[in-house]
Order: sequence, then C-alpha cells, then structure tokens
Amino acid sequence: MNVSQHISDLRKQLSKYNIDACLITGTDPHLSEYTPANWKTREWISGFTGSYGKMLITNDKALLWTDTRYFLQAMEQLEGSEIVLMKERVLGAIVIEDWIIENFEPNQKVSLNGLTLSMVETTLLETKLAAKGIVLVTEPDLVDEIWNDRPIAANNLVYDFPLVYAGKSRTEKIEVVRARLKSKNIDATVVTMLDDIAWLFNLRGEEIDYTPLFSAYAYIDLSEAFLFIHPDKIPDVLKITLSEEGITILDYSFFYDFLFRIKDKHIQIDPLRTNFRVAKSLGDKNKLIETVSITTELKSAKDAIEISRIRNAHIKDGAAMVNSLYWLNKNIGKEKITEVSFGNKLSDFRREQDLFKGDSFHPIVGFGPHGAIVHYHATNQTDTEINSNNLLLIDSGGQYLDGTTDITRTVSFGVASEKQKEDFTFCLKAHIALATTVFPEGTRGYSLDAIARNPLWNKGINYGHGTGHGIGYFLSVHEGPMSIRTEYNNEPIREGNLISNEPGIYREGKYGIRIENVMFCKMHSTGEFGKFLCFETISLCPIDRHLINSELLSKDEIDWVNHYHELVIQNISPLLADREVLEWLNVQCSPLYEP
Repeated sequence: MNVSQHISDLRKQLSKYNIDACLITGTDPHLSEYTPANWKTREWISGFTGSYGKMLITNDKALLWTDTRYFLQAMEQLEGSEIVLMKERVLGAIVIEDWIIENFEPNQKVSLNGLTLSMVETTLLETKLAAKGIVLVTEPDLVDEIWNDRPIAANNLVYDFPLVYAGKSRTEKIEVVRARLKSKNIDATVVTMLDDIAWLFNLRGEEIDYTPLFSAYAYIDLSEAFLFIHPDKIPDVLKITLSEEGITILDYSFFYDFLFRIKDKHIQIDPLRTNFRVAKSLGDKNKLIETVSITTELKSAKDAIEISRIRNAHIKDGAAMVNSLYWLNKNIGKEKITEVSFGNKLSDFRREQDLFKGDSFHPIVGFGPHGAIVHYHATNQTDTEINSNNLLLIDSGGQYLDGTTDITRTVSFGVASEKQKEDFTFCLKAHIALATTVFPEGTRGYSLDAIARNPLWNKGINYGHGTGHGIGYFLSVHEGPMSIRTEYNNEPIREGNLISNEPGIYREGKYGIRIENVMFCKMHSTGEFGKFLCFETISLCPIDRHLINSELLSKDEIDWVNHYHELVIQNISPLLADREVLEWLNVQCSPLYEP
C-alpha cells in the first residue's frame, strides 16, 4: 500500500476540480461499521484499519481523526507517513469542522461523498462551514477516480433465515412496520441500514466480514414492499418466495432514481443512520419525518423466541470459551502460543459448536502492553508470545444461527501483582454495579454509564470507550439505537434490548483489563411509581477469581460473583465432554469467601 502515492493522486484531483480539501469518512452508503472491501476508502488512502475515523486531505496536510479506542493503533499504523493523528473525545480536542473553519477562508471548497455521511452530520457540517462562507460539495467521488484497482462489489448469494430461528415471518414484520406508519399518519419508510434490512426480510448474506449482511435498500409503504438488491444475489427459488409474499425486487442501482420519482408523501427516515444522498433524492417534493428508524427500534427489542435462541447461543459460546481457556492454561509454557495463534484457536473451539457461522469480529487478543490498546489487532508484525509474566486480554465473539455473542475476559497464568489485582477488582466492581442496577423505564444509557464508572472514578480511574453497546440477533455485534456511554443518546434502554457491559482499566505500556458480558434488559417491577427495569447477564464464562482481591468487594458483590459462577457451572457443564475440562471449570468457579 503506497499511502504517499494515494495522497498525491488525490491532491491532483483537488486541483482538477478546484477543490481545497477532501473529507473521507471510510464508510459505505449504508453507514456501516464494517464495510465491504470496495468501500474501505479511509483504509486505502491512509493505511489505518480501525473501524472509525475520518481523513481530511488538503493541498499540504493530511489529518486523521479517530477516538480513544484507536489512538495507539493509529500512531503505529500512521508512523512514517505525513498523516497527523487528531484525537477525538478528549479534553481540548478540536473537531474536524472547527479545524476547517479555523484554517480555511471564505469561498474555499470542501468535498465529501454524499453517500458516506449521514443526513444530520452533512447538514451540520454544511451549516457550520457556510457561516464562514466555506462551500461544501457532495459530488463527485474523488477517491473513486483514483482508486484504479478498487475491488468489485461482491455478489455473494443471500439466503433465507429460517422461521424457526427468526420467530416472526417477514410478512408479519412488514405488517408491524405498516401498523406503526399508520399510527403516525406516515405514508412510507426508507430503510438503508443493512442489519435492519436483513432482520426485516429474514435474509442473511456473506458479503461483509464478521456480519451476515448484504448490500441492499428497502422502501416500505402502506401497500407495497420494495427490496433493492442486485438480482444475481437472490437464488431463483427465493425470488419466487419473496414475490409470492408481496415483496418487489428491484435492482440496487435503481434506488436513487426510485426515490427521485416519489412525490407528495410523508416519509419516515432516520437522519442519523441514512446518508445525505437519500434526503437529496427525495428533495423538497416530500415531507420527511425524521425519527429513529421503525425497523431499528423493532429489531433492538428481542421477543421471547429470539431471547430463547440467544440464551442457547451464549451457552454454546461459553463452552467454547471454557475449552479455549482450559487449553491455554494447560499448554502455556509447554509450546509457543502467540496472540495470533490463540485467536485462531478460539475460532477452532467455536467452530465445534452447533450452528456456528463464523466470528462476530476479529478476535482481540492482547498480551501485556497490547492489552492496553483497546481495539488491538494482532498482525504478523506485532504478534507476541503469551506467557505467564503478564495479563492477557481476550475480546472475541461468534456468529451462530441462533445468536451473536461478544465476551471479554482478562486472565493471568502466573502470579499477578497486587496492583493488577486491585485494578482487576475495581473493574469487576464497575461491572457488577451496572449488572445489578435497577432503573425506571425511559432511562437513557448515559445515566447508567455513570453508575458503572463510579467505582473507578472514586479511584481516579477512567476509560475512553463506551460501557455498553447493543448486540444483534445473528446480525451486527454492534447495534443501535441505544448505548451506554458518556455521550448523550436520546434513545432509552428498553425491555428486550441486548447490551454489553464492558468497563475497563488500561495502563499504557503495561497491561489492559476489561470484563465484558452481554446482558438482557427485562422488567424488574411495576407499581405506583411506574415500571422499573433491570439486567440479566447471559454470557457464561468464569471470571478469573485468581485476579480478585476479595477484601475490596462487599458481601453483595461476592454473592454476585458466586451466583454467577454457579450459573456458569449449571449451564456449561452439560456441554463439556472432557472430564478434565469439567474439573478445571469447577475449580475456576469455586466460591469466593468473605475476608
């Protein structure tokens, strides 16, 4: 990858079109976190492989904005290039639009691809730049003009997601969407998020790494349902089935022409998750109702059938985790085990489980200092041997036909220092604080975030990533609209949501600690003060008790750990064929006692 050449070629395009800067978001027309190969524009232009970041290239500067998850990774991957790292979400940071305003003059032009930024972000950027007379242009796609070997869009076949797992048929789901539209006097909704489309139509694909998705758009009105997808992606038998169910298939490339022809309609659209070109195509001919997508909200609240399946997926995933940790414990020091090789071993153990379809993201296996890199991605160049001299952080997950998993464990195979045990225990206290909280219906995630962080804040400790993200059902490992993080999000945590619980402590250059489980939000009680909700932890894998300093835990916290480990033994034991593994699990889950 010749980053310098790519930047040089882009600057020639700036000169050609009389543009002063190009903003590259690195996402696709569906604003996906994980993108198809042909939309990895930020990675192609910079060499930075993180899942979030924005590049700004001017005639004499190349700048990359990313957040705290990727600071260390970005510094490593940008080394030797002219690209300057611009840190986001830290005290004193300057956001990209403010940097442009400070450094540009009136009438200068900034270009971005209108397919790759949301309606909200594009409108905000355009408004802020216009206040200084700076012009924002959303066409053409400058990167496409210089990416000569740009990959061709994948044409992998989609497949039917069986009703036994989906729970509701696609016709049932579409009717629920229509009922929502009718209740709000709305004529139609535009669906552009790939996981929303996969959920709504009970279809899955193999086009994007780690997520069973496919590129498509959808338009649902009160009488018709349109799916825009490359026709070669749908097997003939499935085409007939979809047609019989009242779903019209149109070519993916026809979507924006279709929107342009719509007039005098009230159309629901999600401004945070829909690209600017969609709004531009609908134009002033229609009334746009800007709310969270109906499908996003419906998808995030799992029903009883989905929850039942998801529980089963987490039991299987827990067995795979136990087998892998036992294997590591037994073989460490006897053979060379590295971050990369153990990541592969994790996948092997998951592959043994029923209905496994692949990893839900690239395993994060960080030993010692690498554990402090929040989204560390071990490569052949960075791969480190795992030994007993430091902590090992393992963040991984699986895709199963009956669920998506995401779990993090931090473990030690030697004698941990008292400081490491103290850090681990306070991280555990933060985890338990969120896992056991009870909150009124309508509570937003940023309120719960403070509950999780409080045990760490009391020690002067903080972490730079979110505490919890939604998780899909054999879909994306990161799912909205809710979240648990310090930033404001107006979407409450709802009954039926699946959400992670993952506080952490990171000592740069030393080690990282994170404890992550997936939780299910359910009703706690209802009375004169309204409905209250709580969480039920459904991930099942031992928490390394050898890293716990019980003297720092309350009786209730010790009881929580002991009860959790009882659930682990109860659910995982029947899946363990090896007696030695079962005996090891019993030791790992033996009770903590009050000091």
